[in-house]
Order: sequence, then C-alpha cells, then structure tokens
Amino acid sequence: MASLTLFAQLLLIFYTTSVLSIKYKPTWESLDSRPLPEWYDKAKIGIFIHWGVFSVPSFGHSGAAAEWFWHNWKRPSPDKATVAYMQKNYRPDFQYTDFGPMFRAELYDPFEWAKIIQNSGAKYVILTSKHHEGWTNYPTKPSWNWNCMTNGPRRDLLGELAHALRNSTNVRFGAYHSLFEWFNPIYLQDKSNDYKTNDYVTQVLLPEIHDLVVNYKPEILWADGEWDANDTYWHSKDLLAWLYNNSPVKDSVVVNDRWGKGDRGKHGGFFTGGDRYNPGTIQKHKFENAMTLDRYNWGFSRPSNLHDYLSIEELLQTLAETISCNGNLAVNVGPTHDGRIAPILQERLSQLGQWLKVNGDGIYETKPWHVAKDSSNTNVWYTKKNDTVFAIVLKWPGSNLTLAEPIVNPNYTKVGLLGYKGNFSFKPKSSMGGVIVDIPPLTVAELPCKWVWIFTFTNLINM
Repeated sequence: MASLTLFAQLLLIFYTTSVLSIKYKPTWESLDSRPLPEWYDKAKIGIFIHWGVFSVPSFGHSGAAAEWFWHNWKRPSPDKATVAYMQKNYRPDFQYTDFGPMFRAELYDPFEWAKIIQNSGAKYVILTSKHHEGWTNYPTKPSWNWNCMTNGPRRDLLGELAHALRNSTNVRFGAYHSLFEWFNPIYLQDKSNDYKTNDYVTQVLLPEIHDLVVNYKPEILWADGEWDANDTYWHSKDLLAWLYNNSPVKDSVVVNDRWGKGDRGKHGGFFTGGDRYNPGTIQKHKFENAMTLDRYNWGFSRPSNLHDYLSIEELLQTLAETISCNGNLAVNVGPTHDGRIAPILQERLSQLGQWLKVNGDGIYETKPWHVAKDSSNTNVWYTKKNDTVFAIVLKWPGSNLTLAEPIVNPNYTKVGLLGYKGNFSFKPKSSMGGVIVDIPPLTVAELPCKWVWIFTFTNLINM
C-alpha cells in the first residue's frame, strides 16, 4: 500500500496537469512535434564532464573505460587489467563503495572550472549528475548515502558549478543522468522480473530527476543507460511531457534521444546515435557528437599518455566535420578525483577557445550548406550563415585553394579569410563551377591562426 501511495504521488508530480494547460501529450507523436529550442542549434559547442567515484581509481584503457571501472571489475567476465590493478593496490576485502569517502574534491574550484569553460568558447556544459555507478553529484533522497553531500566531498558539486556558470559566464548549464544503475538491487529486481515491475523507476529514478530539474534547472537533460528496457518501463514519455509542460525549464530545456530501448535516432530532441557519433553527411535531424579528448576514456584515467589524447588538429577536424553536417559538438573532459582539470585538457580547451576567437563566425549560428564536404578537396568542409559560405580548410593550401562546390560570380563574389584583412583574387575553375583562389605569400605573423583556416565566400551564385 505504501508503494502504491508513493506511485500515486509520483503521478501527481510528473503526469497531471489541467486539461487547458497541456500542450504536449505523453506520446511520441506529440513530444516529437516540439521544436528544438533555438539556443541549442546556435550554440554549436558544449563541454561534457564525466566526474564521479570512478575518478578515484581513475584506471582505464582501450578495452575498459575508466568511468566503467566498477562494472569492469565486477561484471561476470571481469576485465583482467582492472582485477590485477585492484589486487596489487587494495586489500582483499576492499569494496567499490570504499572509494566513496576517497572522492573528496578538495581542490575543486567551480569558478575556476567556469573560467576554463568560458575561455574554451563552449556555450553549454553537461555535467554527470549520476553515472551508472549510482553516485549522485547533488543531494537527493533516493541516493541518501551515496551522494556528494552525505559522503566523500560533502559539497553540492553540481549545484556549485551551476551557480558559478550562471554568475560568472554566459554558458548554459546541463546535466547527464543515467537511467539505470549497474548494481542497484531495486533495479536488478525489476530486471529479473523482465521489467514487469518498475519499483526502481518510481522509487529512485523519477524522484532523482524531479529533484535535479526543480532544484538546479538544467537546460539540457542528457539521458543514458536506457538500452535494456523500453521507454514504457522508464516512464520516459510521461517524464518528458512534464518536462515540456510544467517543469521550471519547460521553454528552454533540450533533451537527447536515449529514453528507451530502440529510441535512439527516432525519438526525443537531438539525436546522438552511439558515442562519438560523426555521420559525415548532412543530417535532416539535429544531432550531437559527444566525444572525448581522451581517445578511450570519458572519466579521468591515470594510465593515459600523451598519444592517448587528441591533438588540437584532430579536435578541430572533428568540429568541422560535425558542424558541417548539422551537429553540435560536446567535448568531454574527465576531472581528477580531487577536482582538477588536468593541464593537457586545459591546453586543448584553451587552444579551442583561441581558435574560435578568430573563426567563431564560421561556426556559431551557422547552418549546413547544400553539401557538407568539397567533392574534390577532402580537407574542406562547409557551413553557411546569411549570404556567406564558409570553407573550413583543415590543411593550409599553399599558393592556391581549389574547390569544386562554389559557383562564383566574377563581378559580385568576394573571397576572404577569417581573421585576415583584405580579399583574395580568384577565377572560376571551369564553366561548370568551382573556384581557384590565389593566396599570396603570408608570413607566420600574418596568418590569423595556427591550425585550420576558414575562407569566406560572399555572393556566390549557388548560395
């Protein structure tokens, strides 16, 4: 009877509205009709942050990511390297929960993080409010002894970052939240019942998300861990109807597509496909390429070496490929357990920000052109804004830039380079189209940036 009462309360919280105020019904047909808030498409670039108890062991490799440490250690066929690491460094009866008090975040300065993020040029942040381990980076009753206020740092990690961002930057705050938990006994009981019971959803998940949205007002709710059960079990449609109709962020919130088994690429807000989703062709539906600077790990991994991190050239190439195809790029960093963003990650974010100060006009608020990539020059990707087409050139072309796609008008077209004063001379490549741009010798000091350059074409015939 008590569980029935709790379920009824949750229904009141999430699902009931007056008939007159309902705009979106808990059906995919209705929910999918909601336009994506404009701010998200204009933003183009966000920062993902994976931080949790897994940041204490911070041990991962190419076959076993650091943020999946608990699962790598205790799954039916455990990762051998993870088991060996634990046997070498911890007592035999050590439990994963013993890492909780060691997650102290004693060097965590949310305003310093906010400064790093702002300087990267990113327009939004997605912080893990809860990963699959079940630990929450904010206080919430369902996770009463497995959260950052009652264990470990005894600070509201998520709340402090949201406050710092809102009070010192123009960066929007969002949260990642895992729907499932690997070893939560209530979830595992539902799973053993073939998801015909939903005690975990009503007693844990929905109250957690309610606390998260009402208390912290994230403008992105990034769901994950949905793959074992359909969206009916997760009550996803009811949750989204509440989020869109009655939540404190109903007008600005953006969500992804991970709301139940089989929903990716079909339902929700922006699509994500799999991790590091980079389709390479223009997508009709807005997508996000969530990728990570560490090639193998989303959480911080101490074994990672220099070659395990993307170079700035690789990061900018991924950005060009993603934005040209109607995507946003979410660049992940994994902080240390004591609350630092490692210098190599800071360097990449700083380099990104330096580049965007020069080239942001070809990225922010742009749209895909009629093609994403030049058909004769594989190092060139396109975006468009108003009457300007931007050609993002991954390698400096030398004395001339030859492109197949632009159709120029010798009397009206102008060709420039972001960050460089003046225009370049050019000629049509052929009567069928294309262009050859003449580039004068430029000194290092005259080049507007160190990596990846954006040429501008205004008043093309084929705008």
